[in-house]
Amino acid sequence: MKQSEGTQAPADAKIIKIINPKFWALSLAGITFKHLALTCLAVLVALPFIWMVLTSLKPLGEVGLPEWIPSAWQWNNYGEVFKVINYGQFYLNSIFVACWVTFLQVFTSSLAAFSFSRLQWKLRDRLFVLYLGTMMLPGIVMMIPNYQIMIKLGLVDSYLGLILPGAFSTFGTFLLRQFMLSIPRSLDEAAEIDGCGPWQLFWEIVLPLARPGLIALTIFTFIGNYQSFFWPLVMLKSVDKFTLPIGLLFFDSTRGQVTHLLMAAVTMSIVPMILIFVLLQKYMVKGIFLGGVKG
Repeated sequence: MKQSEGTQAPADAKIIKIINPKFWALSLAGITFKHLALTCLAVLVALPFIWMVLTSLKPLGEVGLPEWIPSAWQWNNYGEVFKVINYGQFYLNSIFVACWVTFLQVFTSSLAAFSFSRLQWKLRDRLFVLYLGTMMLPGIVMMIPNYQIMIKLGLVDSYLGLILPGAFSTFGTFLLRQFMLSIPRSLDEAAEIDGCGPWQLFWEIVLPLARPGLIALTIFTFIGNYQSFFWPLVMLKSVDKFTLPIGLLFFDSTRGQVTHLLMAAVTMSIVPMILIFVLLQKYMVKGIFLGGVKG
């Protein structure tokens, strides 16, 4: 009897606490403060983007003025971009290279992740540790060996030279491996009993279940390669093969400082990244969360 009274007392205290108006007032104040803080942070993050869009609609003479709102909305700035540089060609080049790198990197990373997570072979885990060690090497260190390899293969100033070095990713392998480790092993055993081989297990069972991780890697890879600047700058010599980040340099060489046109070009260039992120963000968050649960 005493024990039941003892367990009932804390429950009654919780009920009284919840009914108390002060509890609700403090909770509401805390929630309101959190929302205000997050709103202020979101506005600070969005300010450069807002400035970019508004500057793209200004006349050139108003670019350096402190007023953010243009006196006259110059929508023709976006059409002027296509007259100054071959913007459409640069745009298509970036999309083409980014799509191929994304496809190859997701495919090779999924194969490597499947081997490191689901197949049993000698020295598998030790080799994976060495494989992860390559992530500690800065990208600038690997650029010179990659460039020398491209020279020997005759792939300088070609799309293939841009695509091949990015077709393999240690980070992508690590991300997908962590995700595949969270898939129950019982599925492998059931598939083997039904007569599935390693390829069928990979293609028909593991890969569909790893879809959130694949989508997360797809987003990271596409955005990273779409806005890549230094490697295309080193590799490409022909203007008709320039990607968009390299093509934007023409604004400083053809007509001097035309900041309003540059901002218009950059605004149009980020449209694919925004669309991909908005449409696939739930898969990206799910893929990152589930991929880091088990290791």
